[in-house]
Amino acid sequence: MHSPTSTDAFAADTDPLGRERSHLAASRAALKAMREDVEALDLRDVTGTWVSALVLQKQVDERIKALADLAHTPLFFGRLDYLHTISEADSEGSGGEQFYIGRRHVHDADGDPMVIDWRAPVSQPFYRASRKDPMDVAKRRRFGYTGGELTAYEDENLSDPDEGDTRSALLAAEIEKPRVGPMRDIVATIQPEQDEIVRADITGTVCVQGAPGTGKTAVGLHRVAYLLYAHRERLARTGTLVVGPNRSFLQYIEQVLPALGELDVAQATVQELVGHVEVRGADAADTARIKGDARMAQVLRNAVRSGITLPTEPCVVVRGSRRWRVPAYELEEIVRELMDRDIRYGAAAEALPQRIAHAVLVKMEQGGEAPDDRVQDAVARNAAVKAAVKACWPAVDPVKLVHRLLSDAEFLAAAADGLLDADEQALVLWSKPPRSARTAPWSAADAVLIDETTDLVHRTASLGHVVVDEAQDLSPMQYRAIGRRCTTGSATVLGDLAQGTTPWATGSWQEALHHLGKDGAHIEELTQGFRVPGEVIAYASRLLPAIAPGLAPATSVRDAPGSLTVRQVPSGRDGAVLAACHDALRHEGSVGLIAADARIPVLAEMLEAAGLPHLAPGTETTADARLTLVPATLAKGLEYDYVVLDEPAAIITGEPDHRTGLRRLYVSLTRAVSGLTVLHTEPLPEELG
Repeated sequence: MHSPTSTDAFAADTDPLGRERSHLAASRAALKAMREDVEALDLRDVTGTWVSALVLQKQVDERIKALADLAHTPLFFGRLDYLHTISEADSEGSGGEQFYIGRRHVHDADGDPMVIDWRAPVSQPFYRASRKDPMDVAKRRRFGYTGGELTAYEDENLSDPDEGDTRSALLAAEIEKPRVGPMRDIVATIQPEQDEIVRADITGTVCVQGAPGTGKTAVGLHRVAYLLYAHRERLARTGTLVVGPNRSFLQYIEQVLPALGELDVAQATVQELVGHVEVRGADAADTARIKGDARMAQVLRNAVRSGITLPTEPCVVVRGSRRWRVPAYELEEIVRELMDRDIRYGAAAEALPQRIAHAVLVKMEQGGEAPDDRVQDAVARNAAVKAAVKACWPAVDPVKLVHRLLSDAEFLAAAADGLLDADEQALVLWSKPPRSARTAPWSAADAVLIDETTDLVHRTASLGHVVVDEAQDLSPMQYRAIGRRCTTGSATVLGDLAQGTTPWATGSWQEALHHLGKDGAHIEELTQGFRVPGEVIAYASRLLPAIAPGLAPATSVRDAPGSLTVRQVPSGRDGAVLAACHDALRHEGSVGLIAADARIPVLAEMLEAAGLPHLAPGTETTADARLTLVPATLAKGLEYDYVVLDEPAAIITGEPDHRTGLRRLYVSLTRAVSGLTVLHTEPLPEELG
């Protein structure tokens, strides 16, 4: 690694670091000029209406935001020196041999690129080139920064057979950098196996099984950024969505995409996606498991179609002095055909009056008349036709139907016949049915049932790409809810089977992908960790045989002796926890105090009494508040430089069963980036050894 005082024998450059700093300054000036050019645009003469003016102004405003120069974020982090000239098409018009790789494209006043977007094809060798396969790269240079200032660089001469393999000190420093604030991007540290996932084709769905610290969440977010770069017009039309487990998690990751210049990606929890009703109730674990079972989809389908009745009376349409009669058998044929076509219930309801009207028009033509489409539309709106449709194909309100299904034992029994047994039906039914859908104590699982019913009536709009994080915790019905939002698009599914902490957590990715509607998805497994120290991940992996026997233990590239402390405190545990928090805060970076949910109020009161400021999960840390008090149920997906873990036994007993408790503990043990201190009074679980 080169520092400001080192010399470089490469070429005739006597001050290579100074030259790189000059290029950084020139690139920042060029980015500023690009932004000023957009800000100076006069839209008064190019917009036809006030609507087009608003749309264009919005696009300009978004472009200005995307061109923001983040002072403490490196504009470029690497450089590629190719052996040969790269084609103009591949290099975004550069036509040269040397390329600076950064978060976004920057060009000078003549349009020549000064920084190449990391997503461009010419940038790919920065992540994948090696001495075995240099990909025509002579040298790869990495840059080190301190507070936005370029302070060091490091070269790998990939095409020099005499140079040996060495671990990149700058890469290691970037990976191990203390974490303060929300989740950072990993664009400068993407590894080859991660890059393959990031750049996978948009037409296919990718599922990533990733152990803690392998960067699966960051990989998923960078994949969104890459797809928006490579397929911008397509995704601008169809939209992209990131689905996370809770709001705290979404707040934690929300700055990654804007740092990469991508602003138009929606984020939501599953509950927000299916927000047809206000969730005011909660189900017992057994009830939630049944409501989340894939069999409920057929139960709902049966319930929706239960009102269909084959007509027994003819439909008589009066027009002027003439009467046109469609006999019952003909109406029955029309209804049966719509039932057999298996189209959405609402679409069939809209088609039925037109089909009856068409039958009337055929009879009118046979009677010597010459009706046109306007006559057919008029007949479809005729009172007799409307009455016939209402009698045989009644309208369905999804909320009211699910309310009836959970309230009416006979209705549920008919819809669930052959699907749910009597005990399962009893679990699903409300013990005290509410008077109306408006006053019902809807649970999160109920909202998913309403969403399924809504889709049975009217098709849900599909997006171009959906990212699902912490997907191992979803029920089959939740997978279906997400899957129908990308039926014509693709998905990136991220998770870790060992971290499944819901009673309905998926048993295998093949099963989950089937419910998502993506049976052909490619499954990748990331086992090499880059953030969690090896000593910590090895300790947590002792739980794997009990919680996920089929998974290989994770490894870590980080060897950090002394990163794990496990201490039994016979008495005075609260004092020991407070002392451990103070010790952790002596280090640079964020600190997480993770405990069983029931312990959080006690610990919060203790911290307040000690005058130690603390934050809620997802809240951005500051110089004055770097400690976050984390309920174990919200720890998933979050990372802290130092973690103090309070009483593992309490975390286990806080869950409905031992296996789920061990999985919750596994999650809590793997949140530390630099150091983990485990404090306990009760015995540790025997699975930890």
